[in-house]
Amino acid sequence: MVRTQIQLTEDQARKLRELSLSSNESVASLIRHAIDRFLITGKPNRTAQYRQALSLAGKYKTDQPDTSIEHDRYLEGAFGS
Repeated sequence: MVRTQIQLTEDQARKLRELSLSSNESVASLIRHAIDRFLITGKPNRTAQYRQALSLAGKYKTDQPDTSIEHDRYLEGAFGS
């Protein structure tokens, strides 16, 4: 094996430690498996992406009741595109 060093966000490190404890697998092993999956498929884990997106649904409040429909118009107005 080749030793390497990476930097993770606090959130990534915390989630990896939690997964490591619950799966009884080392953080290094979890990272190697994730890299293998990415290299084989060429894309990230869709289930994890959906889980992350769902965790944000309904999390924030807005004064606009139609944000889910008119989001492009609001973003254009906010960023002046």
